[in-house]
Amino acid sequence: MGRRTLRGQVAVVGIGETTYYRHGQAPDPEFKLALKAILAAAEDAGIDPTEIDGFASYSNDRNDPSRLAAALGTKQLRFSNMQWGGGGGGGAAAVGNAAAAIATGMADCVVVFRALAQGQFARFGQGPQVPTISGDLAMQAPYGLMSPGQRYAMKVIRFMHEHGVEQEALRAIALASYHHAQSNPRAVMNGRPLDEETYDASRWIVEPFHLFDCCMENDGAAALIVVSAERAKDMPHKPSYLLSAAGGSDYRCGAPSHNHPNYASSNFATVAPNLYEMAGLKPSDVDVVQSYENFTGGVMMSLVEHGFFPPEAANDFLKPENLLSRTGQLPLNTSGGNLAECYMHGLELQIEAVRQLRGTSTAQAPDVNVSMVTAGPMVTPVSSLIFGSEATL
Repeated sequence: MGRRTLRGQVAVVGIGETTYYRHGQAPDPEFKLALKAILAAAEDAGIDPTEIDGFASYSNDRNDPSRLAAALGTKQLRFSNMQWGGGGGGGAAAVGNAAAAIATGMADCVVVFRALAQGQFARFGQGPQVPTISGDLAMQAPYGLMSPGQRYAMKVIRFMHEHGVEQEALRAIALASYHHAQSNPRAVMNGRPLDEETYDASRWIVEPFHLFDCCMENDGAAALIVVSAERAKDMPHKPSYLLSAAGGSDYRCGAPSHNHPNYASSNFATVAPNLYEMAGLKPSDVDVVQSYENFTGGVMMSLVEHGFFPPEAANDFLKPENLLSRTGQLPLNTSGGNLAECYMHGLELQIEAVRQLRGTSTAQAPDVNVSMVTAGPMVTPVSSLIFGSEATL
């Protein structure tokens, strides 16, 4: 039996998105936003949307595949999949699930999508909005630990304490994201540059997170079309081949009441080695990274756990000049990411990873052949993927 792998078997051939809005400001309902992004991805791929026969999403997306299939007029629905886990931890895994369906013959053309309309539904960034709580929150909320920022700040401050990481390392991530957003007309924060003084003067949300360390909340939708590598050769755009996808978490990562043995972690400790093994690559082979930012501290920890630098080197590595697209040692979040482009639960990061391989990013890094995405640090499960150009096959 041959080695089991997704490497080089499928490719992203279409990308699409709606306008990105501040939370609650989308003029369309969530279902219509999803359809708009899917239609845009199909047009980009040069395919008839009725050819789509599979749907994959994550983070409890509310848009039912059967209803989407009916609205699109698809000929048949062969595959429908939802990745478990809240937040953006399933962003890369959803692409991996779509790829697995293509590679095993369960479907021929799968769309990965995510849609949000927080004016139509509740906001994500608030604490519990129910009269009673249970499970893990019952051990947290009575003590004031209610919001995502509060929960994740504890992990990050522990990591920073253990490894001597300074606030400037987090600031560098925010500055790089906002810098890249200034060349991206799609970005919500386009036209609103960020400098060191503004970052330092911004209010604390919960230490170590200033205002600009926290992701936005937005409305909109994003989608990607995945087909077999063989079929991808006939598409209008240069294919972005999936070299690997990995998801999960390490030992007792979901232990309740913040009782995870590897507490000061972004939860990629066991995921990253599986990612590199399937791809047959190492960190130094990666040309550009799109790292999910719920908070800048999660980005820092994700980069460490993906092997780009040891934790003790964070202060030296995480400087704005090292993270910029055209000159940086590791171009990071080149569309502006969740901090400054849009918080589409990280699926916009997958789209930017594809643009980097196509050479069409608004902050294009030079000579990109390997493009990585990491999804959902500090939630569980998390996931990552690596796209590659034809030269990597």
